[in-house]
Amino acid sequence: MSEQVGFVTMGAARAGETAAPVIGVGMLGYAFMGKAHTNAFKKIPYVMWPPPAVLRLVAIAGRSEEAVREAQRRYGYEKAYTDWRQLVEDPDVQLFDNGGPNDTHAEPCIAAARAGKHILCEKPLARTAAEAKAMLDAVEQAGVKHACAFNYRFVPAVCLARNLIEEGKLGEIYHFRARYLQEWIMDPNFPRVWRLNRAIAGSGALGDLGAHIIDLGRYLVGEIGSVMATARTFIKERPSATDPSHREPVDVDDAFEAVVEFENGAVGTLEASRFCAGRKNYNTFEINGSRGSIVFNLEDMNRLQVYFADEKVPETAGFHNVLVSESYHPYWNLWWPHGHIIGWEHTFVHEIGHLLEAIVHNESVAPYGATFRDGYRNAVICDAILQSAAQGRRVACVYEA
Repeated sequence: MSEQVGFVTMGAARAGETAAPVIGVGMLGYAFMGKAHTNAFKKIPYVMWPPPAVLRLVAIAGRSEEAVREAQRRYGYEKAYTDWRQLVEDPDVQLFDNGGPNDTHAEPCIAAARAGKHILCEKPLARTAAEAKAMLDAVEQAGVKHACAFNYRFVPAVCLARNLIEEGKLGEIYHFRARYLQEWIMDPNFPRVWRLNRAIAGSGALGDLGAHIIDLGRYLVGEIGSVMATARTFIKERPSATDPSHREPVDVDDAFEAVVEFENGAVGTLEASRFCAGRKNYNTFEINGSRGSIVFNLEDMNRLQVYFADEKVPETAGFHNVLVSESYHPYWNLWWPHGHIIGWEHTFVHEIGHLLEAIVHNESVAPYGATFRDGYRNAVICDAILQSAAQGRRVACVYEA
């Protein structure tokens, strides 16, 4: 890794004068995730006080010079590149943030690892398990810190769910049911954007949405051992994104359903679709155990429904709707008085702050943050789901690492 890491005095904190390392960040991609990640970069120095590090916005890269120059001005990066190789080679960059389309995950991340950069890569980690395994091998051989951006691990209510499970409050886990539903491509005249192109995306609803709930299942319940799945493409041709008069084939899944078996004996169902009218970002799961249950819905992300079978007061037994905003709840010490809720964008503050702590203090990103190993294992499951859907049979998930 480049040794050009400076320090900046942050002023007098409660514990006295503090110095936070300055880490240069280079970002590939500037759209949806570029905005979300940059927003977090700018918040961390004053929200996470004293901060683990201050991120210097060194450079941003993208294919279109006009668009990347505009992003540079908008977000405040010092430099702009149209070739990601220049970004990776920049000696002022210590953290490489890959928010590009899925087909630009593997090669740039492998190059960044070989250049000694720490890496944050958006999900899904890769288009296939083989591609993800090459990325995992590269970061492990380089000895850099690596994170796959499964940001829903960092929703305080999800963190609380993990804590309750780790403490044994739900007992033995029997069931995990998860759905991630959206509606944004239901119009048959919606163009064939890159997410609908297998060569770029790898898969459709599976990689876009399903990867998130697969990760939550692994994070909260355990490793998945086998899957039985079906998948559908409802609209098989769409207008070209560059020439609307021309129609192009859609070769990814619009929806999938899967029954999964966990290695610890729990069973589950996974469902993702971008064809659910009225559903905007409906990421929900329910976990049932021998001593209780948990329900979460991202569209009401500051709440967690909990039920404990040994409720002592029969008159109030049943699910309790917990507002996760108390000072003792995960991450809430960073924010506001209780009841002053936070939003989706704050998950990136928690996630990137966690990665910075790992970099600065040479700690592990796992188990609470997702690493490239988690991204690889997620990709194995995605591949197994597509294989099961194509072959009409149960498929074992075989992990090389």
